[in-house]
Amino acid sequence: MRPTFSRLLTAAAQADERVLLLTGDHGYALFDEFRSKCADRYINCGVAEQNMVGVAAGLAKAGFRPIVYGLGAFVPLRVLEQVKMDICYEKLPVVLIGDGAGVVYSTLGASHQCAEDVAALRAVPHIRIHSPADRFELAYCFTEMLDGERPSYLRFGKADCGDIHTGVPDVAPGDMIPVRHGDAHVGIVATGSMVSSAVKVADEFGNIPVWSAPSIVPFNHDQLAEACRKLRQVITLEEHSIAGGLGSLVSETIAEAGVGCRVRRMGIDGKFSELCGSWNYLLAYHGLAVEDIRRTVVAALAA
Repeated sequence: MRPTFSRLLTAAAQADERVLLLTGDHGYALFDEFRSKCADRYINCGVAEQNMVGVAAGLAKAGFRPIVYGLGAFVPLRVLEQVKMDICYEKLPVVLIGDGAGVVYSTLGASHQCAEDVAALRAVPHIRIHSPADRFELAYCFTEMLDGERPSYLRFGKADCGDIHTGVPDVAPGDMIPVRHGDAHVGIVATGSMVSSAVKVADEFGNIPVWSAPSIVPFNHDQLAEACRKLRQVITLEEHSIAGGLGSLVSETIAEAGVGCRVRRMGIDGKFSELCGSWNYLLAYHGLAVEDIRRTVVAALAA
C-alpha cells in the first residue's frame, strides 16, 4: 500500500497547490517522489509531533490542506490533545496518517506499536476514521479524506498483505464492502490488515461471508444490522484492541438494533507485546494468527 500512498499523495499535491505534507522526521524514502516534485510543500517538523499538529491546524486555517504523517503510536496517540482541540474542535480539514498501526513494528516493542488509536479517536467529535485493507481501499479512503471538509485519520497496518479487490470499491461512505459471499450462519467483519486473514480462512470453508470495513467513522449501521439478521454469530477481526475498536462498534450496533446475533470479538485483548519477534509471531502472541481465526470459526459454526 505504501507505494500507492506515495503516488496518491504526489498526485493530490500536483492537482491542488493547497496540499502540504508535514512529517515528524519519518518516511524519507516514502516521500522521495513528493520531495522531488513538490519540494516547497514538504515540511519536516522534526521530533515534535505536538507542535506539528498545531502547525497543521494553523495552515488549515490559512486555507491549506495539510496532510500530517507519523507513526500511529505518535499520530494520533501522542498528539491526542492537539488533535482534539486544535483540529477537531475547529473542524479543520486536516488529514492525519498513522503508519505502523497494530503490531507491525513488532521488534520495536510497545512504544512503537499502536492498538488504541481507533478507540481514542472514536470518542472525539467530527473526525473520520479509515482503515484500508489494500491499495484499492486506500485509494477509496484517500479520495474520501481529501474531498471532505473535516478532519480525517487513516491508519496503516501491515502494508504488503496482497490485494483484496480488483479495483477501487464503488460504495457509499461508511459502507462495509462484501469480499466473500456465503450462506453460513457465521460471518466475519474485518478491517485493515486482518481482512486478508479473514479471506484466507473463509476460502477454506467456502461458505463464510466476509465484509471489509475500511471506514470506522462514518459507518453504515443499518447495513450491518441487516446483514446480521441473517446470521447467528458474527466474528469481528482487527489488529487493534477489542475495546473501543471495530468489535465494540459492531457490538454496539447490534445491541441497539435489537438483532439476535452473537458477537465474537478478535483483537488485542488487554495486554502489551511483552515479547519481541516478527509480525506473524506477535499476531500469534495476541491470538490473531490464521490458526486462531480458524478455531474461532469452527467453534462458532458448532454453536
